[in-house]
Amino acid sequence: MPVIPIEVADDPRLSDYRGLTDVALRRSLEAERGLYMAEGAKVIARAVRAGHSPRSLLMTPKWVDGIVEALGEAAADVTLYVAPDDVLEEVTGYQVHRGALAAMHRPALPSVAELVRDARRVVVLEGIVDHTNVGAIFRSVAGIGADAVIVSPTCADPLYRRSVKVSMGTVFQVPWTRAESWPGVLDELREDGFVVAGMALEEGAVALDEFAALNHDKVALVMGTEGDGMTRAALAHVDVPVVIPMAGGVDSLNVAAASAVALWELRVR
Repeated sequence: MPVIPIEVADDPRLSDYRGLTDVALRRSLEAERGLYMAEGAKVIARAVRAGHSPRSLLMTPKWVDGIVEALGEAAADVTLYVAPDDVLEEVTGYQVHRGALAAMHRPALPSVAELVRDARRVVVLEGIVDHTNVGAIFRSVAGIGADAVIVSPTCADPLYRRSVKVSMGTVFQVPWTRAESWPGVLDELREDGFVVAGMALEEGAVALDEFAALNHDKVALVMGTEGDGMTRAALAHVDVPVVIPMAGGVDSLNVAAASAVALWELRVR
């Protein structure tokens, strides 16, 4: 395992780590290079345990021993770049509190058919652009219990650094994929036997607890984007709109909070 000291922020070997705070730049660079960023020893270790492979790591000296221990046998073939805190901050654009970053090879995603083959509860995310919300939803899926997540073509990347961090690494344990056909994927799910329910403030929407009481064997729960919710095009492809009854003059919850409530109600008993 090569351990390479880095002394200046413009070292060309650190190009994978440059400008991590620029979302647009990272989206294009990470897609182009087939990688994503994992931050912190625990998250990096979870990624490795899930079968993901590090391309390289960047960290401060005090984290070297802990990262090598966390990686186990996977550390043997990985290059570790070691730099002082000020260099890391200059390279990445922010203070790396967790001390270590890993440029991970992005895994191949399964087809929708492969993903849902044995699933009973699937969460579908349409156009959710906030990486924090995406990460929080994945954490709810992992902790409360659903089998898979499908994200629309316009949805934020679950493997973006912020999503991974907020999810506490659960994006690595939850099976997921990105839909190529939207909103046609909802018809595919229906053909696979799922009742497609859309969380939406629609006239005639069924209360969540009433829908849950129907105890459908297979449910695909669609969550819309922040603010506007599901698009009209997507709503035209659901079997039933579902709403969480609210009090106090509040019409709805944040999408991440709503996902937790809905998943709890719809959990397989």
